[in-house]
Amino acid sequence: MNIVVQKFGGTSVRNLECMKQVLEKVMVPYEQGNKVIVVLSAMSGETNRLIALAKEWSNTPDLAEMDSLVSTGEQVSTALFTMLLKDKGIKARSLLGFQMPITTNTAHSRARILDMGSDEILNLLDKYDILVVAGFQGCTEEKRITTLGRGGSDTSAVAMAAAVNADVCEIYTDVPGVFTTDPNICSQARKLDTVSYDEMLEMASMGAKVLQIRSVEFAKKYNVKVHVRSTFSDEIGTFVTQEDKDMESVMVSGIAYDKDQARVTLAKVLDKPGISAILFTPLAENGVLVDMIVQNPSRDGRTDMTFTIPRADLEITLEILDRIKEEMGAQEILYDQNVCKVSVIGVGMRNHSGVASKAFQALRDENINIMMISTSEIKITCLIEEKYSELAIRTLHNTFGLDKSRSEENML
Repeated sequence: MNIVVQKFGGTSVRNLECMKQVLEKVMVPYEQGNKVIVVLSAMSGETNRLIALAKEWSNTPDLAEMDSLVSTGEQVSTALFTMLLKDKGIKARSLLGFQMPITTNTAHSRARILDMGSDEILNLLDKYDILVVAGFQGCTEEKRITTLGRGGSDTSAVAMAAAVNADVCEIYTDVPGVFTTDPNICSQARKLDTVSYDEMLEMASMGAKVLQIRSVEFAKKYNVKVHVRSTFSDEIGTFVTQEDKDMESVMVSGIAYDKDQARVTLAKVLDKPGISAILFTPLAENGVLVDMIVQNPSRDGRTDMTFTIPRADLEITLEILDRIKEEMGAQEILYDQNVCKVSVIGVGMRNHSGVASKAFQALRDENINIMMISTSEIKITCLIEEKYSELAIRTLHNTFGLDKSRSEENML
C-alpha cells in the first residue's frame, strides 16, 4: 500500500477553523488513493496550560505524572479531528502512543523511541483509511506514559514514516519551508527547495525551530523523505533528503544562530592530566549540554578553560563549578550571558576552500569581534556579542549570496 504521513503542529490545530484547513490537506493524499497517517500536536497553548496547572498543585511535579498530564493535550486533538473525518464518512480512528505501541525508554519528559509497533500500524491500515495518531508521546515497556520533549511530534511523525516505509513524511507548520536564515531578521532570506539531512541537523542544533533535531536524526538514519510546508497555503515547501551533486556545488546553504547561550570561563586552573574530566563529568551527569570548548596555552602550570552552554543550564553549572573549583585549582569563575552563536552551514564546504576566511573578513569589516570559533565538516560557528547578532546574520547572508537561488549561484 502507498502511505503518506502528515504531521500538524499546535498552531495548525488550535481551533475548529484551523482543523478544517488540516482536513483539506489530509483529503489530498486520501483522494489520490493513499493510506494516510495524521500525527497531531496539542492545540496551541494547551501544553503550556497543563504545565502551569501542574505547578499550581506541586512545586516539584513528578515527571512521570507530568507526562500523564501533558499527553492529554494530544489526546484531545486526535479525538476531535477524527470526529471531523468520521462525519465525512471516512474510515478513521484515533490512536494514542501506548496503543500502537510507541515504546520508549524511561526518561520521562525527554524519552527516546526504542521501538515502533509497525505490524500493528499496518494491520490497522488494512481496516482504516486514515489513522490519527497522538504525537509527542509513547510508553515504557511497563506501560507508563512518556513524552518525547518539546517538538516531539516531529519525531513521532518521522519515526512513524520509517516504521511503515511511507512514501513521504509531510511536516506542516506555520512557515512555508526551510529558509536560508530567519526571515524575521533578514528580509532577503530565501526558501530552500531542498536541504540535506546533515545541513538540517546543523540548523536544528543551532536552534532553528522548523524541525526537532531528533526527527532529522531519524530521517537520516532511515532515509525518510521529509517535506516541510505550510498548513495555510498549497505552496511546495522544502524537501529534506539525501545530499546530491547540486547541493555540493553550492558553498553555503544557510546562516543559523542561537541566542540561548552563555559563556563560562574557569580562570587559571591547574594544567594537569584529568583536569578536563573533573570539569565535564559532573556537567554531563547533570544533563548540561556543553558545546564550544577552548583551553588556553599553559603558563606556569595553569590555564584558562572556556566553554558554552544553554542559558537555562547556567545556574546548575555555576553550582557545580563552585563545588569543584578547589579541586581544579581555579582562581576565578567568569560567565557572560550576552553572547550568541552564528553559524555558516553547507555541505558544499567539503569541496570549497576559503569559507572561514570569507566569513571572518566579513565580520571584521563590520567590526564584530569573534570570541570563540568551532568547526565541523559542514559548519563554522562564531561566538559573538549578542547585540551584534542580527548584523552578523545579515552580513554573512549577503556575503555568501544566499538571496540567490542555487542555479543563480552556480552561474556566478
